Amino acid sequence: QVQLVESGGGLVQAGGSLRLSCAASGRTFSSYAMGWFRQAPGKEREFVAAISWSGSRTYYADSVKGRFTISRDNAKNTVYLQMNKLKPEDTAVYYCAAKTGSNYYSELAYDYWGQGTQVTVSS
Repeated sequence: QVQLVESGGGLVQAGGSLRLSCAASGRTFSSYAMGWFRQAPGKEREFVAAISWSGSRTYYADSVKGRFTISRDNAKNTVYLQMNKLKPEDTAVYYCAAKTGSNYYSELAYDYWGQGTQVTVSS
């Protein structure tokens, strides 16, 4: 089992920045690739970014490429999502997830999920 707890969400103006953190406990964190997903009201949950277990590979949705950066610190059992140049359409609940499956982009590949943290971007 892996327990995931997100933090760092909040209210920010368009153009601003936030950094989300996801702290993991339980089984060996460095064994898992990690991802961030988000779900806006009335919409399906969507992929945002993912990172391999070593941190050597990262993946991004086109909508956030160039604005968001995913990183991890295996010594601290934490994965981060740095979000810059935020837009109102980035407003959503953001979830981190841990996976053992091969597909980085599909939520079906992820085995463990956090409870989510709200990000609200005002225009």
